[in-house]
Amino acid sequence: MSQKTKSKGESQKKKAQRATSNVFAMFQQNQIVEFKEAFQLIDSNKDGFIDKNDLRATFDSLGRIVKEDDLDGMIAEATGPINFTMFLTIFGERVSGSDPEDVVKQAFKTFETPETGKVSENILRKALTTWGEKLLDEEVDEVFREAPIDRNGLIDIDSYVKLICGSAQDEEEAA
Repeated sequence: MSQKTKSKGESQKKKAQRATSNVFAMFQQNQIVEFKEAFQLIDSNKDGFIDKNDLRATFDSLGRIVKEDDLDGMIAEATGPINFTMFLTIFGERVSGSDPEDVVKQAFKTFETPETGKVSENILRKALTTWGEKLLDEEVDEVFREAPIDRNGLIDIDSYVKLICGSAQDEEEAA
């Protein structure tokens, strides 16, 4: 191996280390802890990597059937195996530059009834009481108290996110 090739390899390794350290700087410590919990929940075979089977198992547990092409597309978003650092990088790229309302909306869309712009109250309740920082049933009742729930038990995502996040203008008008 020539000195030039070795030098280039070391340079790439340093660049990767810088990119890795930068992804942790994008989030607050409590957010990293929450992402770690999410990662561990998705990593169903507990091998430290998220693969297509892990994603399929996660969606199956939510009662959602996802096409192979969609699973392949999710896996293809990563530039390599999806370990925790890659998982954070993917989320960091998605949320950088986006406002909090967009981030909340995208989180709800994870549970969206396909192409309706709505999320099932029952599915969202199960997620809120099962994963991450688990809420009690009474807390979920409080969360849903003002939710725009239709007679089919579906919550309109856009309306609910606007209600939850409010805008600075709404807060000023209320004061």
